[in-house]
Amino acid sequence: MNSSVLQTIDPARDYAGVRALAEGDMQRIDALIRQRLASDVVLINQIADHIIAGGGKRLRPMLHALAARASGYAGDKHLKLAAVIEFIHTSTLLHDDVVDESDLRRGRKTANALWGNAASVLVGDFLYSRSFQLMVELDDMRIMRILADTTNTIAEGEVLQLLNIGNADVNEAAYLAVIERKTAVLFAAATELGGILGGLPETQVSALRRYGMQLGYAFQIADDLLDYVSDASTLGKNIGDDLAEGKPTLPLIYAMQRVGVEQAREMRHAIEHGGLDSLDHILTAIRESGAIERTRECALRHAYAARDALASLPASSYRDALATLADYSVQRTF
Repeated sequence: MNSSVLQTIDPARDYAGVRALAEGDMQRIDALIRQRLASDVVLINQIADHIIAGGGKRLRPMLHALAARASGYAGDKHLKLAAVIEFIHTSTLLHDDVVDESDLRRGRKTANALWGNAASVLVGDFLYSRSFQLMVELDDMRIMRILADTTNTIAEGEVLQLLNIGNADVNEAAYLAVIERKTAVLFAAATELGGILGGLPETQVSALRRYGMQLGYAFQIADDLLDYVSDASTLGKNIGDDLAEGKPTLPLIYAMQRVGVEQAREMRHAIEHGGLDSLDHILTAIRESGAIERTRECALRHAYAARDALASLPASSYRDALATLADYSVQRTF
């Protein structure tokens, strides 16, 4: 498997191909998600229906399903694990939107914008607890330990990001530490657990975890880049939201290292005080400083590492799909 370079892909077409390969599993996973989201509390059902209707790529549960199949797994435990992973992810989104005071996600009103912060937080808690119920049903201590540790690490990442908001002195290492805890660890758990279900040797299970971790880095860095180079109709959120929320992401961090004193002062003020009064000037500075290219190169390095980690796995269409997702993570526009 040649993983030294990423393939040039059509993001929409190639993602659709991966999705088609996983379609049988994803239909069953979606059905299980809908079934296990159901509650006799009306408000929970309303918010759950809103979440499901919002779509989303279901990337994390799909990663788990693909990793399990790439590992030779032929059972159905991966369905519950995929639902657990999606519930954990969705609960973090509900909480994030409250913390960030976001009113738009995937082009639709957020749950907190429609039902208020209290309802969003409490339904996020419901999703966490539902994921714990599913974990227990699997009755596998190793799986439960990985997911419990992952959930705890994500919570740490949430707090770390909160500490970074409004802090113009955040450097690349601190930024990456948040990504690892908030995003990459759940990708890593999803793929590692696929290898465990498939009964792979520990070296290959570790390789799948490494793949997921590196993919998580690549995906989030590329996502942060899209906040400055995409548009609301394709990205599904308001452009400049990260800046408005005072989040010092990598394009800003890189730009501040190279711009002049006045531009750096303008960026620091935007991070420390939020708002988009200087967005046009800052976008120009980010482009002219080379920060866009540097950020993309950073995402590419992690995508290369993700592909490299797959080399020890048995050749299959599922392994190829995982490699395609590494390409997709940094070349997508949505």
